[in-house]
Amino acid sequence: MTVSEIPSIVWFRQDLRLSDQAAFAAAAAEGPVLAVYVLDDEIPGEWRIGGAQRWWLHHTLAALAESLADLGVPLVLRRGRAPDEIARIAEETGARRVHCLAHQEPWWREAEDALARSVDLVRHPGRLLAEQGIVRTGSGGPFRIFTPFWRALQLHMPPPPPEPAPTNVQGMVHPPRSDRLEEWHLLPTAPNWAEGFGHWTPGEAGARARLEAFADEVGDYDHARNLPSTDGTSSLSPHLHFGEVSPAAVWHALDGKAGAESYLREIGWRDFAANLIVQQPDYGTAHGRAKMDALAWRTGPEADAEFRAWTRGQTGYPIVDAGMRQLWHIGWMHNRVRMIAASFLVKHLLIDWRRGQHWFWDCLVDADYGNNAVNWQWIAGTGVDSSPFGRIMAPLVQSPKFDAGAYIRRWVPELAGLDDSSIHDPHGAGVAPAGYPEPLIAHRPARERALAAAAAARG
Repeated sequence: MTVSEIPSIVWFRQDLRLSDQAAFAAAAAEGPVLAVYVLDDEIPGEWRIGGAQRWWLHHTLAALAESLADLGVPLVLRRGRAPDEIARIAEETGARRVHCLAHQEPWWREAEDALARSVDLVRHPGRLLAEQGIVRTGSGGPFRIFTPFWRALQLHMPPPPPEPAPTNVQGMVHPPRSDRLEEWHLLPTAPNWAEGFGHWTPGEAGARARLEAFADEVGDYDHARNLPSTDGTSSLSPHLHFGEVSPAAVWHALDGKAGAESYLREIGWRDFAANLIVQQPDYGTAHGRAKMDALAWRTGPEADAEFRAWTRGQTGYPIVDAGMRQLWHIGWMHNRVRMIAASFLVKHLLIDWRRGQHWFWDCLVDADYGNNAVNWQWIAGTGVDSSPFGRIMAPLVQSPKFDAGAYIRRWVPELAGLDDSSIHDPHGAGVAPAGYPEPLIAHRPARERALAAAAAARG
């Protein structure tokens, strides 16, 4: 192999795009490019990607491979420990340098450090609005509360304008062995529980189309995002998680538009969550407030049965059941309903938030370690920046407040014939159809039980 044939490797993970992709651009500027994705289920351990994300991964990798092929760049797929496989590919090809976007998840930071011991690894920014570590307190430390973090982050905004994908790219002529995507069996078959996932269009083109559509809708976001029946959310979360669009591209597409401030704050929340998991890598399993370790979560057969009912959308609370069924059907749940459903599990059923988090991890196409952990701990009142445990959402109040009738009719079809005066609480109205379950617990005794548990934990 001649010097001119020695490639630079681009290690793709949750950054599956070619535009505004600093690692890909840097490799393209050096000479021949070899793109690599490694399906690593070992290093992430319990945080290996769940079933819904595997469906998305199959389709977004297929889209990425097609875009790369148009540029003459091969996408090599391998399975195993990522740093070992990347190092092996570097040895096979003579590659001297590997480029990647820096990740904040603890297992990816560990993998990056391991790979850097065997190859020349260049880590680039691009997964956050502001490069990790730039946003600091006045004393130079990291933030642990969102509001001051957001104020400080805005001092660094706007981010650099997004760069277009390079067009003059040289691919490696004789790439190393690659797995076939179909060999990974990422798509469900028996049964095919992803039939409703046609709601989504994974890949960079799908992300671009969704962002363009949302740019026309963002003016209504602050109000409409809370209404599950009309769904004024962006639906960009899985595209952002898989890195099919950069946060900088989102910022520049929306900044200056009337009503965009509320949404851009949510993009800032992603940066805040990443900032927290760098400070506390075990945030997905350990309470942000150590004093909450004493909280006695319910366990045992009864709690297990109620947890199963929650996962299946059989709690007897229509707004909760609608959300949990939407999650199963399309791999996603409306943000307002996520909060209601999560609060119900933690406060009404007094079941450990970590059980809910792991269920979401397997079922959500946008499951993100930082966002999931921070959001669950916010609801549970266990996080460093969270809602107080005693703030307990009342589903029977939240549902009519946010006009969820049409949403419930769609996802809980056995209630579709009820009018708006009864659909939010069919049992209370005395019109629940046969077969629709009784509420697992009434709101008042659930609230009293939760508050008593919190008081006991405080000693």
